[in-house]
Amino acid sequence: MTNSWVNWAGDQRCTPAAVAAPRDPDEVSAILTGAAARGQRVRVAGAGHSFTDTVLTDGVLMNLSKMNRILAVDGANGLVRVQGGITLHTASTALHAAGLAFPNLGDIDVQTVAGATATGTHGTGATLQNLSAAVESVELARADGTRVELNADSDPEGWRAARVGIGALGVVTAMTLRMVPSFVLEGIERPVPVEDVLADLDRYVDGNDHFEFYMFAHSHLALTKRNNRVDVLEQPRGKAVDWFADILMSNYAFDAMCHLGRWQPSLIPWIHRGAAYAGSYRRQVDRSYRVFASPRLVRFTEMEYAVPRAACVDAIREIKELAKGFDTPMPIEVRWVAPDDAYLSPAHGRDTCYIAVHQHRGAEWEPYFRACEQVFDAYEGRPHWGKRHFQTADTLRERYPEWERFAAVRRRLDPGGLFANAYLERVLGPVG
Repeated sequence: MTNSWVNWAGDQRCTPAAVAAPRDPDEVSAILTGAAARGQRVRVAGAGHSFTDTVLTDGVLMNLSKMNRILAVDGANGLVRVQGGITLHTASTALHAAGLAFPNLGDIDVQTVAGATATGTHGTGATLQNLSAAVESVELARADGTRVELNADSDPEGWRAARVGIGALGVVTAMTLRMVPSFVLEGIERPVPVEDVLADLDRYVDGNDHFEFYMFAHSHLALTKRNNRVDVLEQPRGKAVDWFADILMSNYAFDAMCHLGRWQPSLIPWIHRGAAYAGSYRRQVDRSYRVFASPRLVRFTEMEYAVPRAACVDAIREIKELAKGFDTPMPIEVRWVAPDDAYLSPAHGRDTCYIAVHQHRGAEWEPYFRACEQVFDAYEGRPHWGKRHFQTADTLRERYPEWERFAAVRRRLDPGGLFANAYLERVLGPVG
């Protein structure tokens, strides 16, 4: 039987020599030592929500979906121990019962915790860091099968590297996360002219716990979303309302418009204007993780860059103007996060604005993304590690102040390059 793997977007695939689904850390170790003995490399697949070739291998592809449990909950200190294969949604739902929640989440929560943190996945909030900042400690299975615990006390260099490790250091079998008491969010979505938002951006970004917006190249409107903590009981929407808003309108109807735009590109300006006027008139008061995340049924591919917040207004305007020259019905997404100190975090050491561009599945994306990347490069942009980009180790090295410290940890933890593949060799360089 032929092994095969394909990502969520359907545009990355590989045929590994073997697919392994360990049930515990001992089985992980056995798989690693066996692969090393056969001269095979090893990569780990999470939920497949990365758009890059970061997972691809012709060696052993490890799937941690059977290692998906919560191992311990310390409610008094806000600490939880989870296995690497648990998804953000599963963890959020289970931990709510214990009175705990992630301090922040993105708008998709189907990723595994290990995969989301390894790629620098984030939400939005000027005072909130990306998801990997919640990692207090990491259990990592090394190439020789031994396991090490990396945290600020045991190995501060390894810990700062492993929080955003892109799977280059080993297999994350478990991690301890610092959570917050569970909370209720009021989410308000409203259309506001893009230029009005940009003219008063600090008030929007700093005046809300979580602020983001979508915009379309050919519309003057921004679809804003403001999520703020409220001291009231959750008010979950009815299933029919949820289905109409999140499934019918945001997914099925929008997907139909995307197909229409691909069939007749001249209609894209009208699609943009219609989508901007039709969307963003919603209010939701519910558990935080239900407000943060929404179903994503429309398949697409994506590029996202982290640029300095101080330069974001100019970058946003440039990307919006540039997008008018390309046939994409998809929106542009803009979010903000606080700095952190993980070596390869795109938000390392600076207040950050993330700008994401998208292309509908199956449509031509490369010319558009290359043009966008030229804009991001001009603003010292750093790519999201799980989304498309064209950078190499040579172009990235100068953008990360701690690049060499990450490289030193990589050499120490994986000296033989067991966890390398073509993607890592391109963006990080060889191990040696």
